[in-house]
Amino acid sequence: MSKTNHNTPSAAEPRAFEPEFITGLKAIFEEKIVFNQVLGLKVTSLRPDGVTGRIDMKPELVGHYAYNRIHGGVISAGLDAMGGLAVMAAIGAKHMDEPPEQRLHRFAKLGTIDLRIDYLRPGIGSHFELRANVLRLGSRVASTRMEFLGPDGEIMSAGAAAYIVS
Repeated sequence: MSKTNHNTPSAAEPRAFEPEFITGLKAIFEEKIVFNQVLGLKVTSLRPDGVTGRIDMKPELVGHYAYNRIHGGVISAGLDAMGGLAVMAAIGAKHMDEPPEQRLHRFAKLGTIDLRIDYLRPGIGSHFELRANVLRLGSRVASTRMEFLGPDGEIMSAGAAAYIVS
């Protein structure tokens, strides 16, 4: 039986991001991409293997007034943004040998090239959690999966997207 050293990260366990990289990436996502401010989209978790965000329901996001249901465009835009953020995190993790500031400049060419959203349940709730992870990060294209969950953790919408990375 072999011994495993539990103090060092394994190849399956990605290294954590530096605080300055997390702060810089959150600033790009939450402040410099102004449309994310309109949505009220906030990053709640930023890891090399996936990202999580949150949108609090507000009157400006209502798509169906009789049911106080969130607009489908908010769901679509939120999931697209989270997919892009997951790609940014994956690129950042791939280049951990570079300083954080240098990695933050790698996102200039990132753009959505394909987006699919499946609306599974009505978007009704006080807040929503959005999750995204990268399925494949290639040299030119990245593929992602995303989820839009209600306050009870039930999945309301699912998405898949492709992003140009170079």
